[in-house]
Amino acid sequence: MLKKRIAVLVSGNGSNLQALLNAQKHGVISSGMIVLVVSDRPGAYALKRAKEAGVKTSLIDKKAAGRQEFEAQLQKLLAAESIDLIVLAGFLSILSADFTRRYEKRIINIHPALIPSFSGSGYYGLKVHEEALKRGVKISGATVHFVNEITDGGEIIAQQAVAVHPNDTPQTLQQRIMEQAEWILLPQAVEKVCREINDSINR
Repeated sequence: MLKKRIAVLVSGNGSNLQALLNAQKHGVISSGMIVLVVSDRPGAYALKRAKEAGVKTSLIDKKAAGRQEFEAQLQKLLAAESIDLIVLAGFLSILSADFTRRYEKRIINIHPALIPSFSGSGYYGLKVHEEALKRGVKISGATVHFVNEITDGGEIIAQQAVAVHPNDTPQTLQQRIMEQAEWILLPQAVEKVCREINDSINR
């Protein structure tokens, strides 16, 4: 069985990328292989993580290029690398409806809450956890979903609940959700979707 070729899109530190690279190394991801990491922002530490793991990297500065040119360059890159699956891992740019339609059921994202709670436009990073604490929820978590033209609106692939503690800050909640949900759930979902792509080809 040919391993599916994976591109990971990043914007910052790359902790979820690292979780994926570790999962690949330890065989959690066995049906796919990360062959490309693309950042939309210069200076993203995630690119350093990718280089250290021997994965090809590319920077397309979205701010400098604008969305249309950014997506055009990204499409060329994905085609050149024969990418089967795109994983958004802390990727902060919103992809256009035209782009997401081209890759239907081939783009997945990790969101640090239990969708539909604390999701949609403007909900990313610490803002998600700030809002969860503001509302006084007792349970939060993470969701992996397919990406479509609606922000955080695609079909849910997997979810994992995480307890919210009375003394939590947005930072402590963020860290717990990463450790107990995101870093486990995202690699498992990547493996699942790679297998499903293989199954659909072999039918």
